[in-house]
Amino acid sequence: MRDTIRVNLPGVRMIAHRGVSGLERENTCAAFVAAGNRSYGGVETDVHRTADGQYIVVHDDDLRRIAGLDWVIEETDYETLRAVRLTDTDGCARADLCLPSLDEYLHICRKYDKDCVLELKNHFEPADIDGVLEAIRAAGWLERTTLISFDLPNLVCVRERLPQQRAQYLVEEINSGVIETLKAYRLDLDAEYTAVTREWVEICHAAGIRVNVWTVDDPDDARRLAEYGVDDITSNILE
Repeated sequence: MRDTIRVNLPGVRMIAHRGVSGLERENTCAAFVAAGNRSYGGVETDVHRTADGQYIVVHDDDLRRIAGLDWVIEETDYETLRAVRLTDTDGCARADLCLPSLDEYLHICRKYDKDCVLELKNHFEPADIDGVLEAIRAAGWLERTTLISFDLPNLVCVRERLPQQRAQYLVEEINSGVIETLKAYRLDLDAEYTAVTREWVEICHAAGIRVNVWTVDDPDDARRLAEYGVDDITSNILE
């Protein structure tokens, strides 16, 4: 039976990407519980706003890849999305596999004492960011949550509301402009791992910026990045 790969990198927080998506269907409660039962420091996932203003966990903008349905997440109501059943990673039907609610994800992270790394997908209106923050606050898990996004205005809005909240800017490349943005809004870095060098890590740390890298599934890459001094490694399968 396939299992996660232990890399044993002291000082590095390992983050389960979409839960343990190397073993279980990505972004399902099964994947989150699999992370909970292992040594991961945090569990990463993605949240969308549905057409009727609720919050659901799924990565893509539509259901084509994971369910073969031509439904756009943000144009579909919550109950319709929740009724969709997903297959296991081997293609077999499993009645328990569905799109989780934000509350279910938060509950699992809290139950298993894992940090939340929550990506705000696409652009959120301020009222919807307020809704996400309220859900995290109601779960009692704000201090254990890092909000991440490719959309800078999402993070600026979070920073305006919660000046001390942990937040990371997702980028595919690093340059001086990115570093200045991080400094200006007091954000940490969440970068595609191939863009990360020892020099960029040193520059970030000198500015008090934490460095997360995604998505690292090769143990040799993980060890190299740990030697660079990265703080977090997000992985589908490495533990």
